Amino acid sequence: MTLELLGITVLGIFLFGYVIIGSIDFGAGFYSTYSDWAGKKHMIHRVIQRYLSPVWEVTNVFLVFFFVGIVGFFPKTAYYYGTALLIPGSVSIILLAIRGSYYAFSNYGAPDRKLYSVLYGITGVLIPASLTTVLTISEGGFITVEGDKVTLQLGELLTNPYSWSVVMLAFVSVLFISASFLTYYANKANDLKAQTLLRKYALLWSAPSILSALVVMYMLRFQNPIHFERMIEIGWLFVLSFICFIVAVYFIYKGIHFGWAFLAVVMQYAFAFFAYGFSHYPYLLYPYLTIYDGFTNETMAKALVVVFILGLCVLIPSLYLLMKLFLFNHDYVKGQK
Repeated sequence: MTLELLGITVLGIFLFGYVIIGSIDFGAGFYSTYSDWAGKKHMIHRVIQRYLSPVWEVTNVFLVFFFVGIVGFFPKTAYYYGTALLIPGSVSIILLAIRGSYYAFSNYGAPDRKLYSVLYGITGVLIPASLTTVLTISEGGFITVEGDKVTLQLGELLTNPYSWSVVMLAFVSVLFISASFLTYYANKANDLKAQTLLRKYALLWSAPSILSALVVMYMLRFQNPIHFERMIEIGWLFVLSFICFIVAVYFIYKGIHFGWAFLAVVMQYAFAFFAYGFSHYPYLLYPYLTIYDGFTNETMAKALVVVFILGLCVLIPSLYLLMKLFLFNHDYVKGQK
């Protein structure tokens, strides 16, 4: 395996970690706000807060690692994406700041203000939509390069059907992943009311998650035919993803094995995520940038690989301890601690 391929693989692992953990976080915020509007806050709020309290501070670690790594391994990405993502990137940062302010107000003694609660729920939807801008732009057709000037075609981005299909996929995926995990978590807490409601949410968003994925693939056929054809070549990975989806929905529908159901959801998105990445190889941005263009020097690359692998070796045990000592602690999960 070349250093370029090793580097992008390590970054893919960090990004996928953020996709799963971030989705649970963002979806939990949306469900918390929605349940408040619908008069059902008393049913699921405690379960959501027990999950968020020990986790929210570490959620963005994966994202920070990814962005540091992508610029470290592939410095030219800063040139192509830096200017183009100035507006959507700034929007994401503002939304993350608003979300962080909610955590500060709700977890450190300040009163639970209605405005922050509403903003918290809205950011749970808008942050994934803004972050997926990177994936949309990477397919080409949204950036023009004239000499040293890189320009984002913002009008094209906002009116393109493929762009909006990706936003829709991000939205429904966040809600499906989050509801699947929170159903499992409510089951561990023996909170039957929360489990019943969250199970309904998981089933509600299951079909849209698959339909939106199919729409994205259909739109990609017109946006980037080369990428679409390569996805078809490794279509067996998407078949495995669909099988995992069927297993997850079956368990949730039957009300059994919620832990295995969530694991199946993770595997569903893992197969689809890495199939997308493999078929996108070697491009970081069609047609201007590949992983071999402007790759950092060999010494720096080896150092970064070592640091990121060590980071995983520290991060994974830390998450395990977090889950063991807090999230799935027998007393904590039931609200007795």
